[in-house]
Amino acid sequence: MKYSDDLYDEKHDLVLSTFFGILCAIASVAATVYDTGAAYIFISIIIGNLLALKIDGIHHIVTLIVYLAVLLVVGIPDLGLVVLLICILTILADEVCHELIPKRTENRFLNLFFEYRFLMKIVVLLLAVCGVFDIWIFVCFILFDIAYAGAGIVFERFN
Repeated sequence: MKYSDDLYDEKHDLVLSTFFGILCAIASVAATVYDTGAAYIFISIIIGNLLALKIDGIHHIVTLIVYLAVLLVVGIPDLGLVVLLICILTILADEVCHELIPKRTENRFLNLFFEYRFLMKIVVLLLAVCGVFDIWIFVCFILFDIAYAGAGIVFERFN
């Protein structure tokens, strides 16, 4: 989704940003139905970003519609409300602090912590350690995040 965002925000390329968003939606649905831990993460990312008003382009809306439509066809996983709320609030805090902290402080640690959204990483690790998620969900979440950062680097280098 990072590449899609950058294409839309920087290049104003609605067609390619929507195309990559749809690919992201399909991959996210596959992960969502494959594993409950992934479902918690992806669904909380969507809800948290909606609450943080981060779904702000047509490419986001198309991606969201595709994700929800495919998820409704294949089936929504059965999730517990408490864990889902923990994940949603964590994503919301990460997204809000990602925008606010650099404007409020020069503290290098806090800026890096929220620039790379470490709060959700810590919560996913804690949920894995407590047995709510498989430890592989944490590993996959870290790999997902590395790919997200890598997409930004690729965009900057080739666009």
